Amino acid sequence: MKISNRSSRSTGRRRTSAAVALGAVLALTATACGDDGSGAGGDKGAEGSGTGKIVFWDNNGGIRTAVWKEIIADFEKANPEIDVEYVGIAATEYQSKVDTAIQGGGLPDVGGVGAAMLAGFSAQGALEPLDDRLTKSSLSGKLNKDMVESLKAAGGGDGTLYSVPTSANNGVLYYRTDLFDKAGLDAPTTWDKFYEAAEKLTNKGKNQFGYTIRGGSGSIAQALDAMYGQSGITSFWSEDKKTTTVNDPKNVEALEKYAALYKKVTPAADVNNDFAKMVAQYDSGTIGMLNHNLGSYQDHVKALGVDKFRGIPQPVGATGKRVQVSNPVDGLGIFKSSKNKEAAWKFIEFATSHEQNSKFNESAGQVPSNTEAAKDAWIQKAEPTKLAAEALNDGSTTIVQLPYYLPDWNTLSKSESEAGFQKVLLGEMSAKDFLDGLAEKLNEAQTEWTEQMG
Repeated sequence: MKISNRSSRSTGRRRTSAAVALGAVLALTATACGDDGSGAGGDKGAEGSGTGKIVFWDNNGGIRTAVWKEIIADFEKANPEIDVEYVGIAATEYQSKVDTAIQGGGLPDVGGVGAAMLAGFSAQGALEPLDDRLTKSSLSGKLNKDMVESLKAAGGGDGTLYSVPTSANNGVLYYRTDLFDKAGLDAPTTWDKFYEAAEKLTNKGKNQFGYTIRGGSGSIAQALDAMYGQSGITSFWSEDKKTTTVNDPKNVEALEKYAALYKKVTPAADVNNDFAKMVAQYDSGTIGMLNHNLGSYQDHVKALGVDKFRGIPQPVGATGKRVQVSNPVDGLGIFKSSKNKEAAWKFIEFATSHEQNSKFNESAGQVPSNTEAAKDAWIQKAEPTKLAAEALNDGSTTIVQLPYYLPDWNTLSKSESEAGFQKVLLGEMSAKDFLDGLAEKLNEAQTEWTEQMG
């Protein structure tokens, strides 16, 4: 992918402006917001009375709406002096909606703030530091230390906690055990077995496919997982921390092989499918395998029952080791402009307490952040969650840490790259050109971030 000098300069200016956007948002006056407590990114907000109304933005609206409404109902029953207005926003639209509100006003009191978008929000001065609140809280010592540290690292490099973890996700390979048994195939525990099964389970004449590939929104994370999983490269950056390994020849070769699955063993519609369409297609049809994460486990149970599929950790490579990219830890943050931070913090404390955090993660099929919730019986019954936790702790898995600390990471790995990946699937761009273009942008972002950090 060739980038003109003009576009490169424009990208550089955009990155610089994103990193220093705090200065711009500070120029916005408090009058940009109304009396409802909403504001823009630079507004200082206030502690408030700890009572009254707060607004909560769910960063995965629709998918998690039902469980959040249960938690909110429980919270309002326990705290009758506080009313929570729930606003569900689709995961694909959340970052742009928050960015718009940071600049123009209308931010909520509290919202979902996962690691992937944390640096961008904090760089604009939009989030309230939470270290002191957590230290003095009933949650102190009861949250998974690795998840807390992951969110601290993602916040931009100064070690400040801007989001309280709610859950951790993990990549999962879901496969139809009934179809595998019928075809006499082994479980796809290695990449070789994965590719063999994808081919043998495909019968286009009967509309049967071995795999469904994610070509629409959110495709890059899945592609990176397949690349590093096959190449065995264990770091996102070279030793000098200046250049990314994303376009290493081994990764290029891995992406070529993975992208070649499209239309050969996958439906043609996959080029535009986001996770919701991909999951629905897998659950309603005769597709053999699906890469997603723990979050869709309950969907598969509802559609297929527990006897027709399994969810296992990503395949291992030729060395017998599993390499996968990091999945962003999800969490809850207080927006600095909130005029009722005390009530917003009470909501975060409640939502990440043992009972509520367990309820949320059982519904989501993810790993709880609350260490007491992580011991609850449902985890042992949810095989993908159990296997994911074991894989992350038994030494069999190496995690390639993605650079969530870069303010532009979420943009670079989504809107700026997804169209290019679609071109790779369609044969309109080579895997090498695509990865070289992505690497150029990543290296530039890394250089600017390093200079700003001094």
